[in-house]
Amino acid sequence: MSASESRHAIEAVWGIESPRLVAALTRVVRDVGLAEELAQDAFVSALEQWPREGVPRNPGAWLMSVAKRRAIDRFRRESVIDRKHEQLGHELRENQTWQPDFEALDHEVDDDLLRLMFIACHPVLSVEARVALTLRLLGGLTTPEIARAFLVSEPTIAQRIVRAKRTLSEAHVPFEIPDAKERLQRLDAVLGVVYLIFNEGYAATSGIEVLRPELAQEALRLGRMLAGLAPDEPEVHGLVALMEIQASRMRTRTTPTGEPVLLLDQDRSRWDHVAIARGLAALERAERLGGAFGPYTLQAAIAACHARARVASETNWQRIAALYDALAQLTPTPVVELNRAVAIGMAFGPQAGLELVDALRDAPALRSYHLLPSVRGDLLEKLQRFREAGEEFERAAELAHNDRDRQFLLARAARCRF
Repeated sequence: MSASESRHAIEAVWGIESPRLVAALTRVVRDVGLAEELAQDAFVSALEQWPREGVPRNPGAWLMSVAKRRAIDRFRRESVIDRKHEQLGHELRENQTWQPDFEALDHEVDDDLLRLMFIACHPVLSVEARVALTLRLLGGLTTPEIARAFLVSEPTIAQRIVRAKRTLSEAHVPFEIPDAKERLQRLDAVLGVVYLIFNEGYAATSGIEVLRPELAQEALRLGRMLAGLAPDEPEVHGLVALMEIQASRMRTRTTPTGEPVLLLDQDRSRWDHVAIARGLAALERAERLGGAFGPYTLQAAIAACHARARVASETNWQRIAALYDALAQLTPTPVVELNRAVAIGMAFGPQAGLELVDALRDAPALRSYHLLPSVRGDLLEKLQRFREAGEEFERAAELAHNDRDRQFLLARAARCRF
């Protein structure tokens, strides 16, 4: 295996294992910043040893073993013990015998990830910091990937993460699932995090692959756990419904060689109809709980319109447009407006959609968003304005960070020249 192949394999393993590693370490050392440092130390060791020795049969256990040794070494050093005395002084006054239980790292606790998520979404943090930190710790996403998810700069995200970890450490936030009342207060941020993690798996913002299935599956797992914790919250079930229905299309989103396939071109007979059934059942639960639909339930209802159409031509675009109208009133963001323009274009013609897209061209949040020129190019192509469409697809390709997306957009631009 070459050095580049080894690094790619290690990074792939790290993306899967790092959230569990950080969560378990946080439970033991009671400091999320220190837990991430220890996990990073283990990652560095993997980068040094695995290219020579090969990836171990159980890479997660290997990383945990290294992190555990590093943690024990850290806590044995007098300087680190002194620092922990200062940070955990209130605990040490109450319990002078407290020491990290490193043996607990050898036992898997299913709720570690969920506990870590509620810590990262603690009210001592701003909403933006909660989402960024949870994506970093539980989604295993890099700072650039999180920045693209937020459509903000990388330094801004990096600063949010550093400040968030410092704030949690100074506040001595306990590593536990909060009680029912406090859980509901943190729920919106938690749901937002879960969906952003899912989206990174469903449509990777960078790299050479369109999909990162392990992230989508992790988000689904966390969403189902949340549904068990808050069974009377319709938006939890709405989010699970949305993710299940979208995940049902995963195996048709790319060609056998990895190129993206647009929704309307997908082979619907290959969609996962078991996942669709789960999603529709979750949507029904959200609807039964009553009250006004929230943003996730509305998006799930939109996804359900696609799922119920046996072929693309049967899609009820007028209902989808109406649902987007409701969503735009509830969450009037430029991205929602862009999606609404697509639906309007399908329901009432490309010219209607283009007028809405043109009104968004100066939106600051969309200036670096490759889907704006991509959508505009699609509408222009349908209007047979091929030269303009090609230019838009080329601009979208310049803005795209995912290699497959870039190649796909350049191919569409080339087709518009003929």
